[in-house]
Amino acid sequence: MLIKQFVFALFALFLMLLGLDANAAGGPDFSTLTSAVDFSTATAAILSVAALLAVVYVTWRGAKMVLGAIKR
Repeated sequence: MLIKQFVFALFALFLMLLGLDANAAGGPDFSTLTSAVDFSTATAAILSVAALLAVVYVTWRGAKMVLGAIKR
């Protein structure tokens, strides 16, 4: 593991001496594709499902507490 870090640091130093950035080859730019997608409806759907599950959980725990109190 230490050897990998040393080799990476040496490579980054070599690129820095050449005047290149280590992150220069970052990959393709998908900003034109991702800017056209609206995630607000998906986010709202996920949050509403999470809220529904929270309501079910609270109801279930409340029912267990009431049944536990009745049994005593």
